Amino acid sequence: MKHINAHNLIVAVSLATLGTMGTTSLSGAQQAGSGEDEAAIRKVIVEMTDGFNNHDGKAAARMYTLDARFVSVRGDVMNGQAGIERGLSAILTTRAKNAAQQTMDVKVRFIRPDVALANVTNELSGLVAPDGHVLPPHQELSLRVFVKEAGVWQVAAFHNTMVAPFAPPVR
Repeated sequence: MKHINAHNLIVAVSLATLGTMGTTSLSGAQQAGSGEDEAAIRKVIVEMTDGFNNHDGKAAARMYTLDARFVSVRGDVMNGQAGIERGLSAILTTRAKNAAQQTMDVKVRFIRPDVALANVTNELSGLVAPDGHVLPPHQELSLRVFVKEAGVWQVAAFHNTMVAPFAPPVR
């Protein structure tokens, strides 16, 4: 199988998503992905979370493609598996050295049998702000683009955002 460029994949997935939004809601159809494939993707997500919770940048990055792109919740951009490993290692030994992540929800949608989107909601606690104070727990939602190459599911792109970061405090 031809190696898939992460940038081109993101553009293609975006166009495919936009192009099918109207028809998907009418037909309820989704590209077929086997239960086995979904289980494999969910296993990779667990491995990513375990790598984060063990503060192990290598373990948290080993599932990325060589040309993957990672955008953190703070807008840090990391390119390629090696760059992602370096970036995550730096984060996990500084502002996230005492952090813990808990997966709250996972939704997997197959675009093609070898391409899937995963929306993952995590709750994070123990992160440290640039000024050194510990941030309150919060939820983050990531979009992960998975590709299956040579029978293995890998992450080609990851983009993270905070869930309701500017919501008024609960009273």
